[in-house]
Amino acid sequence: MEDKNLEAALQAYKNKTDETWLMNVMNLNMACIEALQKEKAKSKLNSLVPIKTIMVILGIIYVLFLGVLVYGNHFKNPYFSVSISMIMLVTMIAIIVYIKHIVLIRQINYSESITDAQKKLSALQSSTINITRILWLQLPFWCTWFWSNQWISDTGITFWVIALPIALLFTLMAIWLYINISLKNKDKKWFRILFGSAEWTSVVKAKEFIDEIDEFKKDSI
Repeated sequence: MEDKNLEAALQAYKNKTDETWLMNVMNLNMACIEALQKEKAKSKLNSLVPIKTIMVILGIIYVLFLGVLVYGNHFKNPYFSVSISMIMLVTMIAIIVYIKHIVLIRQINYSESITDAQKKLSALQSSTINITRILWLQLPFWCTWFWSNQWISDTGITFWVIALPIALLFTLMAIWLYINISLKNKDKKWFRILFGSAEWTSVVKAKEFIDEIDEFKKDSI
């Protein structure tokens, strides 16, 4: 009887030891997976910093150039001044947003909770969509900057048949894009074409890497 009790106790201890060993292995694997996923997400986002920095620098140079053009015009041609000013305004907004993106990327602490990283990545993703929507609003002004009362008078019917309809078409296109560019359309072909650059895909991949950590944890439970 004592032998059976001893054997049962040894078996229980062995089972407990096996479970502890298995849990340790699972925790170690989870830690390795989490570290790997975080490193891949970090690499993807860090690759965006030089791109956005260059865009900020080029944007500032571009705004200064446009500012000189507007100042040199002295509002002699309202079409030119208003069009260039609007393009300049949209570019300035983009510069500010890109600077915020760089700061946000630098603020993501991968040693923090997964939830916090997911929130910041979602904010970066949402902001990228919003600034793209805003950038498209300058589209119509690329059709009007060269207009002038003299030019409209000289072209006559050509202005009303060609130039004005094109400007209206571009205006409708800008409005349509502003309304429809959203995550709900991310699977649409036109969306994938517009957002095919690394500026968007890197954010998406980084978020996927972090989200996969949650999935691994849920599967291991």
